[in-house]
Amino acid sequence: MSRRALHYVFKVGDRTTTAKFYREVLGMKILRHEEFAEGCKATCNGPYDGRWSKTMVGYGDEDNHFVMELTYNYGIGHYKLGNDFIGMTIASKEAIENAKSIEWPIQEVEKDCYVVEAPGGYNFYLLDNQPPSPDPVKKVTLSSSNLQKSIDYWTKLCGMTLFEQKDDHAVLGFNENQCKLELHDLKGEKVNHETAFGRIAFSCPRSELPIIESSMKGNEQTIITPLVSLDTPGKATVEVVILADPDNHEICFVGDEAFRELSQTDVTADELLSKAIAEDKSDEWFAKQKKRKAEAS
Repeated sequence: MSRRALHYVFKVGDRTTTAKFYREVLGMKILRHEEFAEGCKATCNGPYDGRWSKTMVGYGDEDNHFVMELTYNYGIGHYKLGNDFIGMTIASKEAIENAKSIEWPIQEVEKDCYVVEAPGGYNFYLLDNQPPSPDPVKKVTLSSSNLQKSIDYWTKLCGMTLFEQKDDHAVLGFNENQCKLELHDLKGEKVNHETAFGRIAFSCPRSELPIIESSMKGNEQTIITPLVSLDTPGKATVEVVILADPDNHEICFVGDEAFRELSQTDVTADELLSKAIAEDKSDEWFAKQKKRKAEAS
């Protein structure tokens, strides 16, 4: 059993418009939706303790697709962007056509490559005229203050393969056919995460989790959350270890066996999300009070 790319975590402040973007622009499906009364002990929803929700969206099951995890904290409407997340690249002519048809702002940045902005300011690069593939999500691009140092971390300590290296970027991954990680060199500029910082997740055999943790300790690397079990009521208990690379990009490694059970698509997910949005009166309340939801701090 090999390691594989799973998902990227985005914090969202406007769940209604965000759902519209992923459904109607990118054309993704709602795969799972869960509501939580209190914060996650592995800080899945950030450093917050209140009520929150998690929605998984993508083009297909997480067993064989790279998907998005959208975390929504009730009461927080705004997150500040840093320069850490550069964009997600998706090969989808349909998404380009969708954006144009519903008049979602879209710009061609180079031949056959367009950029659209998700609510919250996250950029998605849409590729036209690409051959069909099982998973349209091609790569996640993150920034690096020292490209070679980042490459060494991701290859030597995380076990990734270096597929491409140029002066200003590198492309890595666990498998040629999986979503890749692209690192963009900031040429010495510091990586700034701010409150909108995300997290990239991978799976590995459960037996490798203590090995990964031990290796990071031995190499004096940052461990945000030591190996811990996470419970989801009525579903599988998964074990995770949360790390940070040299630029403090958060990385989650999760035991693959239990995660495959946990991550099965829920056919009621779309309905659950719509119900949660309809029942969430927080935007309406703040509007009546002529107030703005809190900005994350």
